[in-house]
Amino acid sequence: MASTSNRKWMIIGAIGIAALTTGIIITRKYKTQIMNILDRTKLALVGRTINKIIIHCTATRASQDCTVQLIDQWHRQRGFDGIGYHYVIYRDGSVHEGRPLSKVGAHCVGQNSDSIGISYCGGVAEDGTTPQDNRTDAQKATIKRLIAELRQAYGNIPVYGHRDFANKACPSYDAKATHN
Repeated sequence: MASTSNRKWMIIGAIGIAALTTGIIITRKYKTQIMNILDRTKLALVGRTINKIIIHCTATRASQDCTVQLIDQWHRQRGFDGIGYHYVIYRDGSVHEGRPLSKVGAHCVGQNSDSIGISYCGGVAEDGTTPQDNRTDAQKATIKRLIAELRQAYGNIPVYGHRDFANKACPSYDAKATHN
């Protein structure tokens, strides 16, 4: 069995190979994000079992500002002990850490203990209520890459949308069909 350090480099190597075969260009900024994600993933491997990824939307308009700090504030107002999602994908496609992976999420009732919660900023039309898949191309690409990275660490775990576990439209697209 590979050591954690060797496994980290194997994952990075696999990502590099995937980038070459798919034609995806990974920028220096994104390589830094990959390294940070892998470091946190290494910690999570020790702390809890991960069996699934659950995709969410923030139920915000495409024109609305959305940050990890703002989501943290919303979740604290609802009584959570901080942001419930592990990752948030901004409109520009950048990945931002929310709750540490080593900590159980607060994003999907009954599913938090063995899942990773990923949310993208968006998910409703400009009227503020109608569900809408308004992900940018950058968000779509980042979600796909992040899922691939997490599967490198946790195996070929299934991906679900919040709507697969609750009577909600979230994440405003069929994540299960899209990512499995």
